[in-house]
Amino acid sequence: EAQILVTGIKVLDLLAPYARGGKIGLFGGAGVGKTVLIQELINNVAKAHGGFSVFAGVGERTREGNDLYHEFIESGVNKKGGGEGSKAALVYGQMNEPPGARARVGLTGLTVAEYFRDQGQDVLFFVDNIFRFTQAGS
Repeated sequence: EAQILVTGIKVLDLLAPYARGGKIGLFGGAGVGKTVLIQELINNVAKAHGGFSVFAGVGERTREGNDLYHEFIESGVNKKGGGEGSKAALVYGQMNEPPGARARVGLTGLTVAEYFRDQGQDVLFFVDNIFRFTQAGS
């Protein structure tokens, strides 16, 4: 029987509930708030459920990765420098890297997510941008 993952975002939980163990595609144009939604999901799962999140940024800009890292520290999701008490792992392959390096980012993120799953933790795994991931692998 499918269980609902309570995200703490009321409109999502009511109109488009996420299935625990399921897959979700989040599509939209630039600047519509996809990353903000991901940040809120990671924050809520870390604080309400004690879960762990893995964010694989494939072909991201250096500035975007740096901003996300610092926002997680400011919100208390991660501790400065990582380590004990952090609730999110960030894996990046930047735009200026070769396609092979960017392709491995998604697989590295998956390996990290599987590790925490095997430790018995609830894990959210995000890949941004799946289009760049498929481009890097072709």
